[in-house]
Amino acid sequence: MAPKLRILDASIRVKLFTRKTPAPGKVGCYTLSVRRLIVNADDLGMTAGVNRAIRETHASGVVTSATLMASGAAFRDAVELARSTPRLSVGCHVVLVDGTPISEQNTISTLLSNRGAGPARFHSSISSVAARAMLQHFDPDQLVSEIVAQVKQLHAAGLQVTHLDTHKHTHIFPPILNALAQAARITGVPAIRNPFVPANSMRPRAFSRHPGLWKRYGQVRILNTFSLRFKEKMRRSGLATPDGALGVVETGSFDTTLLRQALTDLPNGTWELVCHPGYDDADLRLAHTRLLASRERERELLTSPELREFLEQQSIRLIGYREFAGS
Repeated sequence: MAPKLRILDASIRVKLFTRKTPAPGKVGCYTLSVRRLIVNADDLGMTAGVNRAIRETHASGVVTSATLMASGAAFRDAVELARSTPRLSVGCHVVLVDGTPISEQNTISTLLSNRGAGPARFHSSISSVAARAMLQHFDPDQLVSEIVAQVKQLHAAGLQVTHLDTHKHTHIFPPILNALAQAARITGVPAIRNPFVPANSMRPRAFSRHPGLWKRYGQVRILNTFSLRFKEKMRRSGLATPDGALGVVETGSFDTTLLRQALTDLPNGTWELVCHPGYDDADLRLAHTRLLASRERERELLTSPELREFLEQQSIRLIGYREFAGS
């Protein structure tokens, strides 16, 4: 072989090799063509039906991780599920809105909507929580204390908590993010969800045929202005976080077209698909959730052979948070 051809052949082989090999020493920094996807099911512990759906979408589908609600009605059932599925990465789905706390009511009074009147509850709407967070009406120490209490509830059940996220993505707002990061360090949790949608998934024409999502699209686009602050906070905290989240705009409206749209042309790096599989049963109807029939659709989508085949065609590798945080 001529010298120039040997050099060219060696160069091609080096390129082929390096395209498939993660760059060492830095979480979330990968060479070209490496795309990894964490599929995280939220609301583990909400109901027995939600738990069953998460088990099914993990065993027979593409779900690799789940986040458990410490105050969920089906918490004990969820713990047994987590113990029996060791390959499922289990994090804490921190609830600070539309739910009940773990801490004593008098120790977290600024976080509650009914101070001293009846059972303790958080504010029911995300807009109320956002306003109070940004106006600094929440005591920072009380936020940290409640988040730590929820994580420790999982630790007390014997679970290794691999990551944190928040119900309705409340850690988009900097005061709650600060508390979440501090609680992660206190409890030794290595990773936090990046709740911000990548720019290429926020193109207006992608949602032009889905008028039911226009309002949510606008809200998510505005909230994405906090993304740079989030990245800086994660860098300074030394916590692992994916490159962004998919499925935030589409929550409650996922179908095959929207799911494929979210995953097509996924940028290089590690991304998280946020999902909510479940069974639309009597228990779910009693829970505080707008996601009912949509959980059934997501369960079917996440267990479909066509989705796994599509991910293979797109050269997207499935991983869990345990693998991500330990890489």
